Amino acid sequence: MKKHIRIWSGILFGLAIAAVTGWYLSRHSVAVLQPAGQISAKERNLIAFCALLSITIVVPVFGLLGYFAWKYHEDNPRAKYSPELEGSAAAETIWWLIPTALMVVISVITWRSSYALDPFKPLSSSKRALHVQVVALDWKWLFIYPDQQVASVNQAAIPVGTPVDFQITSDAVMTSFWVPQLGGQMYAMPGMSTQLNLQAAKGGTYRGTAANISGKGFADMTFAVKAVPSKQFTKWISAAKQTPLPLTTSTYADLAHPSKEAKPSYYGSVDQGLYDTILMKYMMPMGNNSQTLGVGH
Repeated sequence: MKKHIRIWSGILFGLAIAAVTGWYLSRHSVAVLQPAGQISAKERNLIAFCALLSITIVVPVFGLLGYFAWKYHEDNPRAKYSPELEGSAAAETIWWLIPTALMVVISVITWRSSYALDPFKPLSSSKRALHVQVVALDWKWLFIYPDQQVASVNQAAIPVGTPVDFQITSDAVMTSFWVPQLGGQMYAMPGMSTQLNLQAAKGGTYRGTAANISGKGFADMTFAVKAVPSKQFTKWISAAKQTPLPLTTSTYADLAHPSKEAKPSYYGSVDQGLYDTILMKYMMPMGNNSQTLGVGH
């Protein structure tokens, strides 16, 4: 009797966990499940597809586990004792063939998706891509718009429906650039420039974050991406240009010092080639550009 109670308690506990999880998801938004761009939508669909395929294995396996534990417990007088049974060809074929087929399907889907969702691959669009250079600092994000010659800290604006080519590096320790609702995640590393192509399908302010622990200020290393109509983006650029402070090697050196919870700020002009200078200083002997750009802070 006690064993029956334990079995049913386990079943009820599992159902309670499922119910609480469902209740939480119904009342809270999970960023990766609320896509706002074509890349994030494809990634969400891939996650859902692989999860459903995995459930077709997990549910039967745990169901059979509970069934056998109940059927063959020592107090069941009707349980058939078959010490000579070595195996069943039909049963073994089923429990090897079905998971193998599912793994093949998942492998093919993952292989194709890896190429289709290549972060370096430009997005197909009739609109010209917006180029944004991103520099990870301790513990904030610098966004440089080289074509518009403005820059911002901890806030970026992009036009809705326009592909955005993020060029990403770090002037601190390695971290990761991630905007869950727009999709993708790309590492930012000193001396290396990576790319991430995204596009917002609808307007909104989307939370970005550092997805790799990088020190005591990591938890507050967040930023906002504002997806706005093209005209409003033009106004945002014009407003940024009105900022009197320029982003030069000197002002950048001040900005690069570690700080936490930096508020959004703007630079009305940017030194030509600053991003490349930040990138290249890690490829040169220490001392050439280290002092002007604040290496070693």
